[in-house]
Amino acid sequence: MNQDSRGVLPDAAATREYLASLRGEELLRWRTAPMPARPSAAERGMDMPLPFGWFAICYSDELAPGEVKAQRYFARDLALWRGADSAPRMLDAYCRHLGANMAFGGRVHGNLLECPFHSWRYDGEGIVQEIPYAKVIPPQARRECVRHWPMAEKNRLVWAWYHPDAIAPLWEVEAFPETTSPEWSEYEKHEWLVHCPLQTMAENGVDVAHFRYVHGTASYPDWQVKMEGHRRETRVDAKMQTPRGLVDGTIVSGVVGPGQPWTRFTGICETLLITGCTPVEKDTVRLRFAFTQQRADRDGPRGGVARAIIKDICRQLDQDKVVWDRQRYIPEPLLCDGDGPIVAFRDFFSQFYAEWHRERGPKVVASRRMERKARV
Repeated sequence: MNQDSRGVLPDAAATREYLASLRGEELLRWRTAPMPARPSAAERGMDMPLPFGWFAICYSDELAPGEVKAQRYFARDLALWRGADSAPRMLDAYCRHLGANMAFGGRVHGNLLECPFHSWRYDGEGIVQEIPYAKVIPPQARRECVRHWPMAEKNRLVWAWYHPDAIAPLWEVEAFPETTSPEWSEYEKHEWLVHCPLQTMAENGVDVAHFRYVHGTASYPDWQVKMEGHRRETRVDAKMQTPRGLVDGTIVSGVVGPGQPWTRFTGICETLLITGCTPVEKDTVRLRFAFTQQRADRDGPRGGVARAIIKDICRQLDQDKVVWDRQRYIPEPLLCDGDGPIVAFRDFFSQFYAEWHRERGPKVVASRRMERKARV
């Protein structure tokens, strides 16, 4: 691969050529377009379980009081609504009475979700509280008969807790004060539909070498990774190309569980990126980027630089998506010494697969971790 006069490697040919003709509205449509002809999750080795944790469902300003919205996440149809008390609630969409999808034609009655078929009214715990035409509510309906979802609202996003066994949340959604500070800008929002599992996308964060060959960075980043409990934090010191030449920049990123990534960019313009990455199916993730920047930078003389930073980050995500949409998961990858802590990352991420721990038991999972570490 040839370098330019500054020693910067160009984008990988496949991603560069694929994206070259996409501009404006066509690029935006491509970002969220389905891929109906792609191989199945099993063919791509991507039929692993869905990870558990907190996941973004929508932005807060997308759900008005009294509004019901249909959602598709975690390979389930869901009904999301905001009650009169302004709290978001979510249930599995299908009424246990005769199976109507409550997200289509359902209404909010106070804080209750009313089924459009026979007006059965559910609370946020999945319990039937009212049946307008019945004298007695069946005892089973007095217990949780439709799965409910623990909810949170932080960072101007609505979050839901997913666990395949409906276990209560094991940690809280982390709040970032910048997201509500008047000194920081309103969100600039971008969205993608990525056709791979969440683990494949998240693994990108510890893949050192791809930054140069896919994104054309001037050097291999100086990479530091810390994984502890359900948190991972990464610090990258890298040379960033700007109109003023190469500038020392720092990127500090982290995840709280598998579904709440965040990134801080410093060196050129203070930027905070809040990411929502929510599984739709086993091999499909809805990805949201919400950028906020210091108003002094965003609205001042450096506003052009501030907007260029966001544009470049989104460009890199577009490049990654070209690869992710066609990638196959290799359970036992052939690695070299410059690849970054991919094995350690997979060990970290495996803790969020409840099915693996349930089927194999803690000792089997720990044994597999030791085997994988020994091979590297």
